[in-house]
Amino acid sequence: MTESTSTPARLQNTSYIVNKNGADQLVNILQRRPDGQVYVHYDGFDKRLDEWIPGTSLKPVNESARKRRRGTPSPTPTESETQPDPLMTEEEFDIKHHKQITAQRNFDKVNFGQWRIKTWYFSPYPLTDSELEDSTGLPGGSASTSKIPGVNRATVRSHGRTSDLLAGGLTRSHLSGEKSTLWVCDRCFKYMAEGAAWEMHIKHCDRRHPPGRKVYQRGAHIIWEVDGAKDKLYCQNLSLFGKLFIDVKTLFFDCDNFLFYILTDADSQRDHVLGFFSKEKISYDDYNLACIIVLPPYQRKGYGMLMIEFSYEVSRRGGKIGTPERPLSDLGLRSYLTYWVATLIRFFRRLLSVLPPDRPTITSSGRLPDLTGVLPPPSEDANSRKKRAKGWDGETPDSNSTFTTPNGLDDTIAAMRTVLTVSNPDGSATSHVVVRSTLAEIALATNLRIEDAAFALNECGLLGSTLEGVVGITREMVEAVAKERNVKRMCLDPAHVMLT
Repeated sequence: MTESTSTPARLQNTSYIVNKNGADQLVNILQRRPDGQVYVHYDGFDKRLDEWIPGTSLKPVNESARKRRRGTPSPTPTESETQPDPLMTEEEFDIKHHKQITAQRNFDKVNFGQWRIKTWYFSPYPLTDSELEDSTGLPGGSASTSKIPGVNRATVRSHGRTSDLLAGGLTRSHLSGEKSTLWVCDRCFKYMAEGAAWEMHIKHCDRRHPPGRKVYQRGAHIIWEVDGAKDKLYCQNLSLFGKLFIDVKTLFFDCDNFLFYILTDADSQRDHVLGFFSKEKISYDDYNLACIIVLPPYQRKGYGMLMIEFSYEVSRRGGKIGTPERPLSDLGLRSYLTYWVATLIRFFRRLLSVLPPDRPTITSSGRLPDLTGVLPPPSEDANSRKKRAKGWDGETPDSNSTFTTPNGLDDTIAAMRTVLTVSNPDGSATSHVVVRSTLAEIALATNLRIEDAAFALNECGLLGSTLEGVVGITREMVEAVAKERNVKRMCLDPAHVMLT
């Protein structure tokens, strides 16, 4: 190979202006190619939007204009800033190198079954033998000793994660076109560097569903629990593929301590993977989720929320109050905030309702209705059955949504309520629900961490009305948040969970 290497990242004067979607965006150049292409990061945006663009589209911007655009004063270098970096711990050293190494994607696209998907982030796929030969033939370096921009040393003495990344095709930065495409089997997640090998493999791959056992099944949608210690190769390949779309997590090739929960959608032939999440078998912090990904072709369809709800159901059945592992990505935080707010809103609706949610009216003959007992199921005619939402394609009808506890309330919620009934001049009566509880009691009733519940309540504005340190929440406020946040019914049906 005679193709030259790319220019190292983070060169001087790397800030430019690019017109994107009709607006000027400040970008930083991370890398250049001999053909004039530049790899840029859009200032203020997630690096999954980083891309190669023609160098001719760049407009220079001087330093003072750049600082005014960011709204930051011109800093004066201090003595501490001009000194060499202080001694770092092994963990700090590893984190710094990890950020520098993974700053650029090593694949542009991935072929996955019928989909060709644009990747978001770096994933440490090992180099193939042919790629090792190509990389060794590049001027100025070999596959094992190529210079990494900003990394002073890259030896076996570096942390294990750095060593894994060094094996992950860092020299692929010189590749373009079809050579920057990864080929992955959508059945077993085996990866290949060439399309011919991929086509040969899929003709003989007979895997119809993920390994492991079913832990949830509702119609065509199934969640499989896979033990990383029993199915190591499958879980390693799954993790490598997921890392293409996850940035804040660091990949370990030792999957023995993790369980993987894989969501699939079945057709007449096999089960198709929609997404997955992983969790540690033993978490001393009671984390119920390590990382989660819904494959890009299946996003914005409720599958991520289904997996989040399932992770909390696993914690609840284990007698624990779980929370996701930190840090959360921007998309992860948005999804979890949606779940926390929806969980609290559904709880407040039940808590602040005199009648069960599915019983807007109650009719009785001869005497007043007994609201302390188990109410009979509501009658349903043929027309109302036709109008019932069916959910996802292939989903079985919902189980009967009658409540097994009095008035649709469990003992925890019932103990928090006081029902005040006041007679009206016309002989009727009006009932009001009054609740006095602490944040800890609300968090316990919803199976949320106190800090997660407080964060969600603050974000949706329900902590804004306080009087002498007491927060007041009315049903009208709850419904306003529900409308603003578009709170929906749960995706998960606990009746279909198959955990023992």
